[in-house]
Order: sequence, then C-alpha cells, then structure tokens
Amino acid sequence: MLTKYIRLLAAALAVAFVVAMPVSLSAQQPTSVNPTADAVKEQQLRQELNKIQGRGTIPDTKSYVIEHPAGRDWRHFHEVTLHWIGGIAVLGMLALLVIFYLIRGMVRIESGRSGRTVVRFNAFERFVHWMTATCFIILGLTGLNITFGKDLLLPLIGPEAFSTWSQWAKYAHNYLSFPFTIGVVLIFLMWLAGNIPNRVDVEWLKEGGGIVGHKHPPAYRFNAGQKMVYWIVVLGGGIVAASGYVLMFPFYGTDISGMETAQVIHGVVAVLFVAVMLAHIYIGTIGMEGAFEAMWDGTVDLNWAKEHHKLWVERELQRDETAKSPRPAATPAE
Repeated sequence: MLTKYIRLLAAALAVAFVVAMPVSLSAQQPTSVNPTADAVKEQQLRQELNKIQGRGTIPDTKSYVIEHPAGRDWRHFHEVTLHWIGGIAVLGMLALLVIFYLIRGMVRIESGRSGRTVVRFNAFERFVHWMTATCFIILGLTGLNITFGKDLLLPLIGPEAFSTWSQWAKYAHNYLSFPFTIGVVLIFLMWLAGNIPNRVDVEWLKEGGGIVGHKHPPAYRFNAGQKMVYWIVVLGGGIVAASGYVLMFPFYGTDISGMETAQVIHGVVAVLFVAVMLAHIYIGTIGMEGAFEAMWDGTVDLNWAKEHHKLWVERELQRDETAKSPRPAATPAE
C-alpha cells in the first residue's frame, strides 16, 4: 500500500510539472518585442564618440579623461562666444562713454566752488576703496589677457615676451584675488546702511540724476546710481571671487562639467563687471567736476555736495552745528 501511494504521489507531481511548465515559459516571454532595447543609445554613442581617455596611477580618475564632447563646447565658448560678449560689453561701453562725453561734457559745479569743504569719506574708507580698486584694475587687465591676449598681444610682442608676461599676470591674478575679496566684504559692511533703496532714489532716477539734463535731484549720502554700482560691486565681486576660487582649487566638490560651468560664469560676469566699472571710473574722473576729490583726500566742495547730495550735506551741517553749539552751564544744586 505504501508503494502504491508513493507511485500515485509521484504521478501527481509529474502531471503538475507538465501543466505548469508552459504557463511559466509563456509568462517569461514579453508581450511586445523592442528590437532596440539592447542597442546602444544614440546619445550615449555620441558622448563616447571622439572621447579620449587614458590610464593613470593617481586616485582621481577624472584626470584620465583627456578630451570629451562637452569640452569641445566649452572650448568654443572660451575662444569664440566669450570674445564676442567681452568685445561688445567693453568696447560698447567705451564707445557710449566717448559719445556721451562729446554730447554732455563734464558735469560742472553750476554754482561754482565755494571754497569750503565737507568730509565725505574717512581714511579707512578711502584705503579700502583704493585697495579694492587697484586689485580690480590688475585683475581686470590680467583676466582680459587670458581671453584676448593670444589674439591681440601675442602678435605684437612675440611668443617669449607673451609667455613671460602671461606667467606673471597669472600669478598676480591668483594672489591679488585675496585682497580684492577682502575689499569687497569690507565695502559691503561699511556702506550697507547707506545703500538701501528708498523713495528718494525713484525720484532721482526720474530726473536723470543730474547726469542727463541739468537738474540736480536731492539725494542722501549715496544716490541711486551709486547704489547700483555698490550692489554690482558686492554681487558681481562675490560671484567672480567664488567662481575664481573654484578654478584656483579645482575638483574640490566639482567634476569636469562643474569646472567648465565655473569658468563660463567667471568669464561672463568678469567682462560685464569690467564694462560697468568703466562707467564708474568715467563719472569719478572726467565725467563730473569735484567727484574725484571725494576719494582722493576725502573732502568735497560744499556747493558740489549741495547740488548732488543735498539731503546728506544738510544733515551733516546740522550735525556740525549741534556739536558746536555751547551747552548750558551746570548750576549748583540748592
């Protein structure tokens, strides 16, 4: 009987296996066939095309990639697109300033010089300004050399002189970035309170700020134009500093694509920054009478202050009068 039951159980298992096998095989077959499912994707093929990767012994495997497709796009930007952006921004700004000067000329002190001066910037403010400005000029010239030097300067001075100049320019560009960044931070902290936009700025802009036309709208210590320059210096300087440090210390938290993005941001913001600062330099020198003195010795003529910063000078004069007024003598208690 035991043998009989064993045979019956084995027969049942065999029948169940025969029935279940076709169902399992049919379940494994796809309902629709995709002939390209295992084929190489077109985008993947294009990414691998012309990609040159070698071998190395250092742990950083990113250094093994010598050339890749995105690098060709970056090279086109660096050698073509950035040249157009920088050329249009810098040369366009210079052309506008020349035309504006020929039409408007220097903005004069209409009431003439009074012979009295008012302190506008103290020694520390002027030191920070000139430190930052000097670093910016050198950084701008050495940075423009990276973009335009090979096309403009190399044919004039030759390979050896250009190589020597570019090497020292790169050293200056790297090391002067540190005092420049410190200067931007100090400028942000020193003049933040006076550069918050207000309603007076709106009226100043409506009347052309004394640059367009001959009206002199009232302003506090910094007018709307100076506030715009302030925020461009703070934000633009911060962006070029941050992106520049990414380039100076490569691959700390970035890959090759991140480095290319940092270079694009650094280059575009830097050339636009240079263009805006050209306008700032123009206004502070030949564009307006009496403006340069504010940062040279820290004082401005009283009439200049009344015409361009009336609200500020009125407050300063009132403060001086209050400080000079004699205090009542103390009377002894009875």
